[in-house]
Amino acid sequence: TVLGAIALHGVRLIGPTLGETIAVFGLGAIGLLAVQILRAHGARVLGFDYNPDRVALARQFGADAKELNEGSDPVQAGLASTKNVGVDGVLVAAATRSDELMHQAAAMCRKRGRIVLTGVAGLRLQRADFYAKELTFQVSCSYGPGRYDPRYEELGQDYPIGLVRWTEQRNFEAVLELMARKQLLAAPLISRRIPLEHAPQAYDAITKEDVLGVLLTYSRRAETGDAKATVTRVVRHFPPRPWQDRAVVGLIGAGSFARQQLLPALAKTNARLKWVCTSTGLSGTTAARKFGIEQSTTEVSRLLDDPELNAVVIATRHDSHASLVVRALDADKAVFVEKPLCMTAEELDRVVRAYARAGERNGAEPILMVGFNRRFAPLVQRLKSLLRGRSQPLAMLFTCNAGEIPMDHWIRDQAVGGGRILGEACHFIDLLHFLADESKIASVAAMRLGQDDGGAQGDTAAITLRFADGSLGQINYFANGARNFPKERLEVFSEGRVLRLDNFRRLESFGRRAGSARAWRQDKGHAPELLAFIEAVRRGGPSPIAIASIANTAKATLAVLEALRKDGIVSLD
Repeated sequence: TVLGAIALHGVRLIGPTLGETIAVFGLGAIGLLAVQILRAHGARVLGFDYNPDRVALARQFGADAKELNEGSDPVQAGLASTKNVGVDGVLVAAATRSDELMHQAAAMCRKRGRIVLTGVAGLRLQRADFYAKELTFQVSCSYGPGRYDPRYEELGQDYPIGLVRWTEQRNFEAVLELMARKQLLAAPLISRRIPLEHAPQAYDAITKEDVLGVLLTYSRRAETGDAKATVTRVVRHFPPRPWQDRAVVGLIGAGSFARQQLLPALAKTNARLKWVCTSTGLSGTTAARKFGIEQSTTEVSRLLDDPELNAVVIATRHDSHASLVVRALDADKAVFVEKPLCMTAEELDRVVRAYARAGERNGAEPILMVGFNRRFAPLVQRLKSLLRGRSQPLAMLFTCNAGEIPMDHWIRDQAVGGGRILGEACHFIDLLHFLADESKIASVAAMRLGQDDGGAQGDTAAITLRFADGSLGQINYFANGARNFPKERLEVFSEGRVLRLDNFRRLESFGRRAGSARAWRQDKGHAPELLAFIEAVRRGGPSPIAIASIANTAKATLAVLEALRKDGIVSLD
């Protein structure tokens, strides 16, 4: 249905009427499906391709198809087929870097003809080709309205049928109806059938052989006289490894952050990477093969029910963090979860209660760690050591030149990401909490730049933290700055000294015992953070970050959101 919907959406943009002549360049799977859909619309179809087998198939579907061998001229063929009037529209379903295809499409069109690109072609268009005939040109976006809109695809917010008649889902339904009426045939497009257990051969066939489509077949077995499909939900990639006195880890979520930061760091520890669980099997398989993970699955319960597994790393989107933490704690696993821990006070309460239950059940404090990596950065550790023995409160200033992110980024979705303050500023709240020797954050104040416009202005905020020991922390989280300005700067004022950390690359001390230290590369602490977690699991505790500190940071972060709503001070007492 996906390929059919792509073809159908391209045809809808062409807008054929009964009796019109439409040319289709490229008779691959999408092109051949488009031929059939155009015929169902009552259009006369011209087809062009270099492959004689595909040309023959297009003819079976009712197209006047031509093979583009050396010396053939598709423009003349199009004009000859329309008594030199020109075709009414051209659907380009081919893949080429050449600009010649678009020139030919324009040349064979009648005045005010339509050209739609569903494939890939060179787009250095010539004005003269379009000007005299007043041609229209449009690029088709996948399978229709709703594609790439997270509110439509992920939250199920449909477009009103009175305003958008053919959304991607309605296109899918239309394709299925055409198939049910035998007006759209998929079987002739199947070049090979390959068993699922030999799936890599399918990719080789598509990329290396001249095939239209490959059908993956599932094995069947007879049980009590009935044939039932055998469904595999777990794929083993590597044999089991010895695990005594080691952390046996399962990863939930393998998105870009997990692949770029967490998995490379985990692979450098002595942990046994046994499971990866993702919502789609392909992403889990890819991560497993790249990082040596033994098994992949799409079911969280498979991972949590494994008695060998003693540690879970959660790297999903924010809205699932708290529920997965509770499930993992209830399964008596050590838990590492990326920030934020939770999105609401109710979620935080459920996590704290699950933590307490696990402690009572096992007679020991569980290991729960949130991915506040910056406190583990080498230069932050060095800075903290310079504050050892202080007798007065700290005054701390953290500036984050966060920059803008796209308006439709999932973090902006309040139901999924919770916004950037919740998802990112919590990092810096934890960092200042750590530097203040985890003194309790007693109150927060916060103000936003102007009104919340849903963009950079709404993401720009000034946050003030007051600690129980009298320390002050100021976080300037600004999204309206320049990209070529350093992203993060920390300044700590204490007893006649100023310590400044620039972008986790350079640490300077001013005043007493002045000096500096420089890192060869930026290190925000991901590797030492995960090493600390794995070592805590191996030793049986304690957790690298105390539960009281984790809960206090979570409460403070939620209080910041409340303070932003009321432009005031919120007490955590």
